[in-house]
This record gives sequence, C-alpha cells and structure tokens, in this order.
Amino acid sequence: MHAFVLVVHIILAILMIVLILVQHGKGADAGASFGGGGAATVFGASGSANFLTRLTAILTALFFVTSLSLAVFAKKQTTDAYSLKSVQTTTTAPANSSETSPVAPKTGE
Repeated sequence: MHAFVLVVHIILAILMIVLILVQHGKGADAGASFGGGGAATVFGASGSANFLTRLTAILTALFFVTSLSLAVFAKKQTTDAYSLKSVQTTTTAPANSSETSPVAPKTGE
C-alpha cells in the first residue's frame, strides 16, 4: 500500500507541475487580446481558465491527501522500529543434566 501511494504521489506532483506551467498568469490577459485566439480554443474564451483552475484544485487536494497518508505510513514504520514489541524475548529453562563434571566429587560409592 505504501508503494502504491508513493507512486500516485509522484504522478500527482508531475501532473501538478505540468498543469501549473501550462496556465496563463494574470499578466497574460493583455497579451492574449492581441491575437491570442481565445475564442477559438476548445474550452471557449474563458472556459479554459476555469477548467484548469478546478483541475489544479482537485490535484492539489489529492496531493495533500497522499502527503498525509505517506506521513502516517512513515510514523507507523518508525513507531514499529523503536517499540519494544519488535524485541523478541525467549525464555530458556536450565538444562537438567544427569552428567556431572569430571572434577565433581563422586557420590554414592
């Protein structure tokens, strides 16, 4: 899931960069009136600006959501790495051996 959200986040970032660079700034309105051909576009004279603005807002909201979800994933990974749950403890019982060491005194003879 983390990899999928990361890939979507990168794609959204690239789309936002391209979309913002395609849009005209506020100062481009005067230059567009001298042969810009605004009425001959696919979206009409002002439809392109509204469409691009809405699409930018949608992509920005999705980018924000993926950023928050990546932050949650990162916090979960660091919490799991530093928690005591990850340390596994094993309890071993002492071995019962019937053998004695060679230096031990002999008993029962």
